[in-house]
Amino acid sequence: MAVGKEGGGGGGAGGEGGMSDSVIRKVLVSYMYVAVWIFLSFTVIVYNKYILDPKMYNWPFPISLTMVHMAFCSSLAVALVRLLRVVELPSSPAMTPQLYTSSVLPIGALYSLSLWFSNSAYIYLSVSFIQMLKALMPVAVYSIGVLFKKENFKSSAMLNMLSISFGVAIAAYGEARFDARGVALQLAAVAFEATRLVLIQILLTSKGISLNPITSLYYVAPCCLAFLVIPWAFVELPRLRAVGTFQPDFFIFGTNSLCAFALNLAVFLLVGKTSALTMNVAGVVKDWLLIAFSWSVIRDTVTPINLFGYGIAFLGVGYYNHVKLQALKAKEAQKKAAQADEEAGSLLQERDSHGERKSDNHA
Repeated sequence: MAVGKEGGGGGGAGGEGGMSDSVIRKVLVSYMYVAVWIFLSFTVIVYNKYILDPKMYNWPFPISLTMVHMAFCSSLAVALVRLLRVVELPSSPAMTPQLYTSSVLPIGALYSLSLWFSNSAYIYLSVSFIQMLKALMPVAVYSIGVLFKKENFKSSAMLNMLSISFGVAIAAYGEARFDARGVALQLAAVAFEATRLVLIQILLTSKGISLNPITSLYYVAPCCLAFLVIPWAFVELPRLRAVGTFQPDFFIFGTNSLCAFALNLAVFLLVGKTSALTMNVAGVVKDWLLIAFSWSVIRDTVTPINLFGYGIAFLGVGYYNHVKLQALKAKEAQKKAAQADEEAGSLLQERDSHGERKSDNHA
């Protein structure tokens, strides 16, 4: 008996060890996805800055760079969907021309404006200050969500949004290389991106259309490219003709576009294997790393007032993520409770019907 117990105990310990190994493996894989996403996001931001900054590669054509990215992403997405069939297109509901026109085109237009303005900001502002301005994204998403009635107005949430805005304002006050054009471009980019995120919920998610980054690029990148042709023809094409002698470096633009496409895949893996909230938290870590890199390697000036202001905004963003996490947990608990009630109800119904059959047999 003792031997049997020992053997059973050994099996239990082995099971616990196996379970802990599985948990550790899942945690390590999650951290790997986070690290890959941070690395690629970091790389794309610094690479874009390098290409566009007049003091570095000196190719200040943000619309052209965005069009190169969209053309590259469109080509690869079509190859992955149509030729290699790596992913399936949504079938319920199917993407009809009417649905594409009413739902995808507005999102593509906003995405093209967001990318155009955010890339333009790199010409005028430092990487560190741009990351500080991006802390306003929760403020923009919440405000536009309230405007479109996708978020409920709460005074506590609005106070938090004001604290984030106050922190960013302090950071802007302490910016050594403040440029009004760059700030206006980055704020416009944040506003367009926030509107795009809210419209995704209204135009796609509410209709039951779920797109992963490959199918998103398959649908959005071509129309984004088409929208960018219009401002490019008026704003950058005359300047490019005036330059005339520029020979594009295919290695630079090819690797830059490949990094941009890989970043979209990394988003898919990170959100699919962890959650969107994990990406938000990882984004905060990435922002601090970019600020440190901008200060230490690119030699951008980061003042104590910059850091103090961004610190306030960082706390506000952290609290925003905490509230979102609590809301997700409450929703999940409510869903589990509803499932448990439904199962209990079905069991009770089965028991009653079984009892009725028994009484009929006795009769």
